[in-house]
Amino acid sequence: MKKQLFLLLFVLVLSLGCSVRSKPIDYGHVGCHYCSMTIVDKQHATQLVTTKGKVFNFDAAECMMNHLKDVDESDISLFLVNDFDQPGVLVDAKRATYLISENIPSPMGAFLSAFSEEQTAKKIMDINGGELLSWTELKENYK
Repeated sequence: MKKQLFLLLFVLVLSLGCSVRSKPIDYGHVGCHYCSMTIVDKQHATQLVTTKGKVFNFDAAECMMNHLKDVDESDISLFLVNDFDQPGVLVDAKRATYLISENIPSPMGAFLSAFSEEQTAKKIMDINGGELLSWTELKENYK
């Protein structure tokens, strides 16, 4: 009976340790996985989570996109971006709308911002100019 309980507890701990989920970005303390710059901007940071639960943080969407050139995307479970309109809130990168506007600087100079709501992105574009992109179009730009 003790062996079964120990085995059950071991499996439970093992499964919790390898869970696939986002982890809060420790702004001001953690570096970008791609460029090593300290991540401080809560409007532009991004995160990838592998199928094994390993988390990679990036200071900007452009760093994440450049990193994706060198990895097998089938190993990535979660693609996350900060919502420009809700600083610090990570949203599904594949569903986000992207705005490239020279009037909105991003940490690495690509002027790239992500929005969870397309309507919000359009409003910001109307004010600041620029071009809207989908996830698919963004990936094409970073091939």
